[in-house]
This record gives sequence, C-alpha cells and structure tokens, in this order.
Amino acid sequence: MKTFKYKALLLALLVGFSTFSMAKSAKSLDHDSNMAINKFIDEVKGGDAFLVKSKAFLVFPEIREAGFFIGGKYAEGVLRKGRKTLGYYRMTSASVGLQMGAQEYSMIIAFTSDAALDKFLMDEDEWEANAKMNAKIVVAEWNSKEELVDSDYKDSMVAFVFDSKGLMGSYTMEGTKFKRIKKNETLNKK
Repeated sequence: MKTFKYKALLLALLVGFSTFSMAKSAKSLDHDSNMAINKFIDEVKGGDAFLVKSKAFLVFPEIREAGFFIGGKYAEGVLRKGRKTLGYYRMTSASVGLQMGAQEYSMIIAFTSDAALDKFLMDEDEWEANAKMNAKIVVAEWNSKEELVDSDYKDSMVAFVFDSKGLMGSYTMEGTKFKRIKKNETLNKK
C-alpha cells in the first residue's frame, strides 16, 4: 500500500513538472519525432534499414527521468508504421528503490513481430511492459560498429536509447505504462 502511495505521489509530481511537455501539439510532436528518427538513422549504422524492416515503431523524442529513492519518467511519442502516424502515446513509469540522478534521452521501440504490434494495439486503454505477462521490451545493447540489420533480435519489442544527457544509471522498461492519447485529450491538433 505504501509503495502505491509513493508511486502515485511521484507520478503526480512528474505530471506537475511536465505540463509544458504535455501541451505539445500533434504537429510539434510529429516534428520532434522526425528529428529523433533522423538522429537515430545518422548515429546508428543500419538504423534506417532496421526501421523499414520493423512492423511499426514508437518514437519518444524526449524522455525525462529523475529519481532520488523515488523515481519516475514521462514522455509523449508517436507510433509510426513506415512514415505513417498511427497514433500518439504517453509513457509513464514510477519506481521506489536505490536510485539517484536525472537524465533526458530519446528512445525508439521497434515491434519486430505482428503479434506484438497487434497485442499493443488491441489494448485501447493502457499497455504495461511486464515480463510476467509476456509483454517484455528489451533494451538493445549495441555499439556504433555493429550494424542493426546484422543483429539477431529474438525479442518482439526492442528499445533503442540514444541522444542521452545526464546520469541516472541503467535503462529499464519493466512497469512502464503506455497510454494512447485520444483526440480530445491534452494533445492539440494545430
């Protein structure tokens, strides 16, 4: 029960501090996502071919994460299939434990199987990354010398972290929640 209260408090604080980010228009979020995709393609050898090969991918151009024993992250992003936008999503996560620091980074989560994409899209309300429910997102470990197309990713959802600033420790997706932003919510079509 205490853990839930801490997570709720942290999430409220994160949302409170992130209101400037939540006011982004669809046009602005699309632009920022395009810039993040271009940076990924420029920095990652084979990144373009890997994205073309994936069934779809989520782009979060600006993820903010902070923690001091209680931590959390927040971002808004775009689900793309090729160059087509399928929808807008909000990512949130809260955690309690030994952690300290703050960082900002970009992330692309590639769906490498139709089954994973269908499962993600079927849940209209909220989707949570959870190994117990076979909804696991693996954070890729790669280096600039390795070409992504040559990499053998056996997992159906692979996250790529890039353009990182700050220091927080490791990247984890366990317990991260994704919620579709509906047209009548905060995201304004401008």
